[in-house]
Amino acid sequence: MSTTLGPTTTAVLVIDMQNDTVHADGAYATSGAVEHAQSQDVVANVGSVVDAARASGAPVFYSRIVVHPIAGMSGTNAPIFRMLAPDTFKLDSWGAQIVDELTPVAGDVVLDRTRMSVFNGTAIDNMLRNLGIETLVVVGAWTNMAVEHTVRDAADLGYRVTLVEDATSSLSAEWQHAATSFALTNIATVSDTARVTAALAG
Repeated sequence: MSTTLGPTTTAVLVIDMQNDTVHADGAYATSGAVEHAQSQDVVANVGSVVDAARASGAPVFYSRIVVHPIAGMSGTNAPIFRMLAPDTFKLDSWGAQIVDELTPVAGDVVLDRTRMSVFNGTAIDNMLRNLGIETLVVVGAWTNMAVEHTVRDAADLGYRVTLVEDATSSLSAEWQHAATSFALTNIATVSDTARVTAALAG
């Protein structure tokens, strides 16, 4: 990773930091996701990255996965879509909301989607290109699902990607290790909150 992340060419993308994903009262509280999020201190670390981006003037994008509570609408072609529907991440529900500690502020962009990758079902690629963004700093949950899908798509579309390992979380340390230690090391720069916040600060 370069020593600085220029605010005119860098954006931060926060993926699925929602109540159902990482909150102790969320739908997946018993899946291991909450425990892993806590062990990563992921909410605080994401907050540090977001604060550093805002202070530098770099744009902040949030994306939420949402489910329309209609049987079959999320799709049955893959287990992940069957797992999500129809009782989690319901559109307009508490579970779908971004956790209070990371509430977007004026100037942040919030994009909803129904697929794993943020680049599938949102206009983020057009928005980033219009802003002249070349580097995407990715944080959020879950690392081995939406985060990984998004990082791969971003790289394929020509963006340089920095994945902030301790500002992401998964279902367990094992899942996290698998996501960040093997194939993605050939796709993105894997970094940490301290280095990324320092790079954003210039």
